[in-house]
This record gives sequence, C-alpha cells and structure tokens, in this order.
Amino acid sequence: MVQVGNSRRQRIAAVQFEGNGAVLTQFISAATRAILMAILVATPAMILPNVSSDASQIALLMSFFAAALIFIEYFSTYPSIIEFRYAPPFNRLRFIVVFITVFTLASIERGLTEPNALTGLLRAIGTLAGNALDFPYSPIRLVIIALPADAAIADVSFVRTSAGLAYALSMISLGVFYFMVRARDWPARNGAFNVWVNLPLFDPTAGGDVLPRLNRDGRLNIALGFLLPFMFPAFFNAISELANPLQLTNPQTLIWTVVVWAFFPAGMIMRGIAMIRIASMIDENRKRAYAVAQGLQPV
Repeated sequence: MVQVGNSRRQRIAAVQFEGNGAVLTQFISAATRAILMAILVATPAMILPNVSSDASQIALLMSFFAAALIFIEYFSTYPSIIEFRYAPPFNRLRFIVVFITVFTLASIERGLTEPNALTGLLRAIGTLAGNALDFPYSPIRLVIIALPADAAIADVSFVRTSAGLAYALSMISLGVFYFMVRARDWPARNGAFNVWVNLPLFDPTAGGDVLPRLNRDGRLNIALGFLLPFMFPAFFNAISELANPLQLTNPQTLIWTVVVWAFFPAGMIMRGIAMIRIASMIDENRKRAYAVAQGLQPV
C-alpha cells in the first residue's frame, strides 16, 4: 500500500511539473513575441537620425502598447483577435517581411545623411524596384500623385523608392505564402486545424453552411486586397481638401504609411487564400466521411 501511495503521489507531482512546464513555455513564447513586436515598432526611432525626444517617447509608448497586446494575446488560453495562432508560419512570415521592410526603409533614410555600403545597396535595390513598378495607373504612380504639388524632387524620388520596395516585398510574401499552400500543403502539415482557435473572428455556427461563407469571405478579402493599394491614394486625395494632406515626406510617417499601404492589402489577400484553403480542407474531410459512411473506399 505504501508503494502504491508513493507511486500515486509521484504521478501527481509529475503532472503538476508538466503543467508548470507548459505554463513556463507559454510565458517564454509570449514574452519573446512581445519583445520582437516592441523592437519592430521602435525600429524607425532607433535607426533614423535626428529623432526628437517627443518622437522617441511616442515610439517607446507605442512599442510598450504593442508588446503588451501581443503578450496578452499569446499568453491567454483562448484566442481573441489574432488569427492563425496555431497555423505557422502564417504570422511569422508576415512579421518577418514587415520587419525587413521597416528596417530597410529606415536604413535608406539614414543613408541620406550617414551613407555606408549597406544603405547604398538597399537604396539601389529600392530605386530599381520603384522605377520598375512606377508605370501609368500603377499603385506606385498613384502614391506619387498623392504627394503635395510642391514636393521636392528628392522627396518624390524617396517616396517612389520606399513605395516600390515595400510593394515588391509584399508581393514576394504573397508568392511565398502561395507556395506554402500549394506545394507545402499548409496548414495540413501542422496537424488538425481548429477553425475556432485559428479564426476567432469567424463564427462557424452563424448563418448557414460554413463552406460557402468561408469561400465568400476568402474571395472578398482577395478582391479588397487587390483594390486597396489603388483606393488608399485616392482616399488621401479626396480628404486633402478637408484636412491637411498627409505629410509623406516626414521619415517616420512615410515608413509606417507605406508599410500599412503595402502590407495591409497583402495581409487581406493572404487571409483570403487561407480561408479558401481551409474551406477546401473541410470539403475534402466531408467527402471522405461521406464515402466511409456509404461503405466506399476513401480516396
């Protein structure tokens, strides 16, 4: 009896240890993500020269807010707003590309006053991308048209470089994600996909069959993602008469405006592709279950 009691206490202690280890692992994971997000938000203020103390304090405050939001989201057991938490590398791909874009744009701006080999290389790549994508009716041309009429030639060139580089990187991220979906069988390679956990803003129990809703929302996201880069500059022009025009010549304003302009639509397209992919997975599982129920050999 004593041995049985000891074995039971040992099993309980082992379960408690495993539970504490899981909580610690989740805490470290959430803290790491929060630190990385804080670094991303603070990158322009850390790299750009001649940043005022007020701008630095605002960047620090925004970094703390972003880090707290990410930590709470990933440390909590249940999802709230961040989608595809357990379907890597969806969010990791978006973070990496956005960080590369922010770092590159800030380095190019710093190279205007403190040039070196790295900033020169990045500026050459950005100039090449901007010139290649600056053609009539392109999103880059519309961004340039949105600048004030009295903008200097150097400012127009820098906006073209920044917008072209950001847009090119967003297209690369879409290509990489599409490759993962088609060639790497995302997200099936990660195991079972939980719609409720990975799509907390999508209610699978509301409004009819989930398949038409997923396909409809996916196509809508893709359509809006393609249209938004063209609509944003037109929106800025429309409100310019009611408010002060957006000062894209300010370095930090330029960086974050270009990042939102390029990657918010790209993120919507990625979300649309992911939702259509999930709908196809659900359809395949239904067909397989129906075949098994009918006594047929599943394909």
